[in-house]
Parts: sequence; C-alpha cells; structure tokens
Amino acid sequence: MRFSRRDPRMFDRRKFLKVAGGAVGGAVALGSGGAFVRARRAEAQVSLRPFVDALPIPRIITPDGRLDGDPLFQVTMQVFRQKLHRDLPATSLWGYNAQYPGPTFEARRGRPIAVRWMNNLPNRHMFPIDDTLHGVGGEPDVRTVVHLHGHKVLPESDGYPEAWFTNNFARTGPFFEQRTYHYPNDQAATQLWYHDHALGATRLNNFAGLQGVYLLRDRVEDSLNLPDGDFEIPLTIQDRFFTANGSLLYPVEDNGGDPDPRVPPVWIPEFFGDTVLVNGKVWPVLEVEPRKYRFRILNASNARFYHLTLNEARSDGTPTGRPGPAFIQIGTDGGFLPAPVRLTDLTIGVAERFDVIIDFSGAEGKAFVLNNDAKAPFPDGDDIIPANVMLFKVTKRLSGRDESSIPRSLAPVPLIDPRTSVKTRDLVLSELDSDPPFENPIIALINAPWADRVTETPRAGSVEIWRIINTTGDAHPIHIHLVQFQILDRQLFDPAQYPHRLVFTGPRVTPPANERPAFKDTVQSMPGEVTRVIMSFDLPSGTPVRRGDKFRYVFHCHILEHEDNDMMRPYDVVG
Repeated sequence: MRFSRRDPRMFDRRKFLKVAGGAVGGAVALGSGGAFVRARRAEAQVSLRPFVDALPIPRIITPDGRLDGDPLFQVTMQVFRQKLHRDLPATSLWGYNAQYPGPTFEARRGRPIAVRWMNNLPNRHMFPIDDTLHGVGGEPDVRTVVHLHGHKVLPESDGYPEAWFTNNFARTGPFFEQRTYHYPNDQAATQLWYHDHALGATRLNNFAGLQGVYLLRDRVEDSLNLPDGDFEIPLTIQDRFFTANGSLLYPVEDNGGDPDPRVPPVWIPEFFGDTVLVNGKVWPVLEVEPRKYRFRILNASNARFYHLTLNEARSDGTPTGRPGPAFIQIGTDGGFLPAPVRLTDLTIGVAERFDVIIDFSGAEGKAFVLNNDAKAPFPDGDDIIPANVMLFKVTKRLSGRDESSIPRSLAPVPLIDPRTSVKTRDLVLSELDSDPPFENPIIALINAPWADRVTETPRAGSVEIWRIINTTGDAHPIHIHLVQFQILDRQLFDPAQYPHRLVFTGPRVTPPANERPAFKDTVQSMPGEVTRVIMSFDLPSGTPVRRGDKFRYVFHCHILEHEDNDMMRPYDVVG
C-alpha cells in the first residue's frame, strides 16, 4: 500500500475503460494518468456540429404557496426527455421540475424561503452503480439529497451526504431530518447553485442532470447599475459523452486484470467528455446586441477545469486570430469583488462561479467564440480537450440605449486578520494506487477516510486558518460547506519529503486580484502547493448555540468522482 506522490512531468499511468450502455465515437475519458483509448463501433461515429442551437435560458421558478410566512417552493426530481442538440434524438435525463439545468431561483437577502425537495425518480439508476465506494453498502441505488452550494444554512437544510431519501421518502439515510429545507438567505448577493449530494452517488446523479442556479440579490447589487434583465445570463458549463441514440454515456473502469481487491470495480477516477454543453445545449450560440452583458458563469462539470478565452471568429466559430472583448470580472463564489478586474482569460475549477461583464459595443456583425484549452486532468494531463464552449454573435439590433455601467468600485471586502485565527489545521490531499505494474487508483483522501471519527471541530464564531497540502499530481477544487473563506496565499513545497517534513521550495505567493480580496467557497489547490485559507465559522444569524452543541457539515474535493470515493470529510461546528 502506498500513497501516490505523482510528478506530473514523469507520471504516466495507463488505464482502460469499458463503455457503459453502448459505444460512442471519439475518445473515452480516463482518469488521473491522462491516458485514453478510443471506442470503436460498426456504425458511423457521433459527430455533432457546433453552434447550430440557440443558448437556452433556464426559467425562473415561482413559489407555490407559503410556509410559516415564507415563500414555499415545491421541486420534484423526475425523469424526462430533452433535446440537447439539433441532430440528436431527445435525451433521457433526471431533472428538477423536469428541467436541465433546473429552474433558476431568485432570492433576496434577509428574505428566507422554504423548498420542499421531492424524489420522484425510479428505483433503478440510469448508470452502473459501484457499491464498494465510501463504505456504501445496502443503500438504495437511487438516493438523492440537495445541497445549496455556498449557502450559510443549518445542517438539516445543507444536504448532508447521508441525509439522502428515495422516491416518496420510502427510505431515508441516517442523517435525514426533514422533507422541507429552510434557506435564510443571510449573506451578500452572489451566485449559488444547487445540486445532488448523495453519498457515493453524487457523480452519477449530477451527470444525469440534477443541478441548477440560485441567484441571491441585495441592495448593494441594486445600486450598482449593472446589466440586468435580458442582459444578465447564467452560463452553466458541463462536458458529456453521447451515444448515437442521444443517451448520456458514463464509462466504467476496466482494471486490466489488476488482482488488487481494493480497486473499485466500476468507479472511474475522473470523467472527461468530448462535448461541451452550456445551459443544457451542446455548443450553443447566443445572439447579442452591441452592448454590455453580465454573465454568471458556473463550472458544473464532473471533473474538468476550463481555461477560457474569447476570440474573434467567423460565423461558423473558426477563430480569426484576433482577440475578442475582455472579461471584466466583478464577482466570485461569495459575491462582489471590491473593484472590477479586467482579464483576457479565466481559469475556472469545478464548482467555481465567475461573475463577468463582456462589452460587445462597437462589434456589430462580428462573432466571438469562447474557447477552452485547459489540460485534463488540470494542469498537466493529456486527456481529451474540447476546444469550443459556445459562440456569441453580435447580430441583434440595439433594443434601446445601454444605460448600464461598469462601476469603479463594487462592494467592500474586509480582510480577515490572520492574527484573529485561534487554530491552524492541515488538510492533506493524497491518492492511493495499487502496486506496480498496474497502479490503478483505489481511493482519494483528505487526511482520512470518510468513516473515520470527526477531527475538525471549530468553535461557532471562531476564525481558523486551514492549510490545504496537495501531495498529488493534479489540481483539486476544495469546497468547505457553511463558510465563505478568503485565500491567504499559496506556497510550493517538496512532496517527496512529505509527510516526514514540510519543506517549502518557494515564497508565499499572494493570490491574483480576482481571488483576493474576495470571499470564496471553493479554491483551486494546485499540485505541490500549500494553499492557506482563512474563515469565520458563523452560523445563520439568530442561531442559538449552547455549550456542547454540534452542527455537522462537510468539506471535500469537488471533482465529483473524488468526493464519491472518500475525498470528503465531515466536520463539526461546536458550541
């Protein structure tokens, strides 16, 4: 048994995947080693033309009534079919209120809401199940629980992985408490998102379509005169594989004869698809006016990072070699930046959100393609890379004068003083592989397996610094429930000497302006680096806290395949 300390310049693990549910043309995604094979089938390959479908905009959900004075929303998870590309048959999906992505919530700070989440899904999953993961065994194959990602909420409404429930609540997990969730909306305006979080099944349930956007508004946002209405558009980015009949394809592992019984028989270490969808449509096109637009970008992929650039293009999306307009980033996971940051590219990890303005003024008749060239796994893998994301065409007439603006200042982001921290904790990211010559992945960890006792117990209202020590060869997007943290710095270290010694090989590096000063709930932890984050463990306002109380949350890698195989840990906020 050994922990992999992979050098991305030297490591070359070869893995081969079986295709679940039929073969597909193009490359089949593999895991951390970066190798891939090509599936073959007798009939013609699936070949989808990009930029032929209009970008859909998810509908805004409205309340169905009231509960204890708060608006009540009823949301049902159900099977439905939706056309994801002009040339594909309708795809069978799982969606909230039969939508993919799910409907968009619009909430106001200080105005709580209630949501009754209901599972109306079948008893059989649409993808193969691996019941060796996470200590899972005996649970129903189709189990769901909803996490509102980035929300400051009490545990019973947080979507704890073991608070799952089945169709009509026939069976529930050991941490299940209530059918209706209460969201206090007790934080600054930002883009949150909701998605499935069931233990050991998160990667499959999300792949099936269970995610949606949650926009939280406040008076600060109202005062900024940003593009709004039809000119504020969410962009939820995901990658997928399709079969010829339009079905989603999620590969399964073939360990190549590895005799190690610890190697999961079905689970793959990461999913990387050859097709990119935005708002549930393959490589869509958005016709825009020559004016400013606000885009709320979410990376809701299973494992893929994106390095995005905007490039002038011909009408078919072929780049001309000239750059497009800049990204003006105004916000991140936790809300507004103090001031806009002008960028020519964006690197967005899984679960991160970027709030950006793009100004198409003066670009009448032009087209711009949103390209991606991030390696997979990030930052040095050699798996498949879809180069296109979507196309913008400045073909609409100006409907009226553009009265919106890009403010010089946005919202204050007071820095948390490290001297107020009462404790520093280490989160060690590691991966366990089987022995040579196979070196198949077994498990990914943050300090310890999921089932081990809770070791992180911050006090309610206290400030702590957590050091994320990445001993692996890949980047990991680390998400901490409940809190919005601030990134202090990153520092290179020598993984070969760890855990015997933590030897730094470079200075502490302050994050770029679009990461600090800023509040975030997901951070890119790069290989061979220690990333320090600082946070205050504040519960929702008015929460009574008595000595001895425990409030259970989790932190985890947001690569869904990783969090489904033990790269997740519980923690308790204590009174």
